[in-house]
Amino acid sequence: MQDQKAKLDWRDGRVPVSTRFDDPYFSLEDGLEETRHVFLAGNGLPDRFGGDFRIMETGFGTGLNFLVAWEAWETAGARGSLRFTSFEAFPMDPAEMARALAAFPGLAARAERLVAAMEQGFGPHLFDGAVTLEVVVGDARETLPAHEGLADAWFLDGFAPAKNPELWGEALMAEVAAHTAPGGTVASYTAAGHVRRALAAAGLEVARAKGYGRKRHMTLARKV
Repeated sequence: MQDQKAKLDWRDGRVPVSTRFDDPYFSLEDGLEETRHVFLAGNGLPDRFGGDFRIMETGFGTGLNFLVAWEAWETAGARGSLRFTSFEAFPMDPAEMARALAAFPGLAARAERLVAAMEQGFGPHLFDGAVTLEVVVGDARETLPAHEGLADAWFLDGFAPAKNPELWGEALMAEVAAHTAPGGTVASYTAAGHVRRALAAAGLEVARAKGYGRKRHMTLARKV
């Protein structure tokens, strides 16, 4: 049976690095600000929040993106509900998740609640009556096609395409498009040409935008 646990080293004692993919879980510059720039601003959030809003994500990792989305939802005073579904092949142990998230003290209260929930399993978990998290464990090439529902926003956050090409292939990008609601958006830190072409081939309008920090570009897409 394939080992489905994340395997980690730690850089500077605080940044988790996947030994399987030789890639850090978040930006060495500022993972929090990168998440806000790429996944929130890249999807026009929190301005689009409201109603029954659904985010889907490839690569749950430390849970940082979920925490940032949860914080943004509540800070914006959004009405309705937020459902966050993440597809993760190699989930991180909750204790390691807690260690990684300690790098972001401003999220400490939410991080503690997230870790406690993940110790009970992968969900669905309901937070504050309006925010639901579900982590779907397994290869996204298998789990996403079988999943129901459409995303209003996608966070494409797998390890770098050069390190984890399986999570960025044409077939999976086609599934991302198929699981995007009309008017829904996609954002990713990567600007790899083959990823943009795969999203465009799946019928999405694709553009490049300014990346975070030292990354010149990132990818945005929209379903019309």
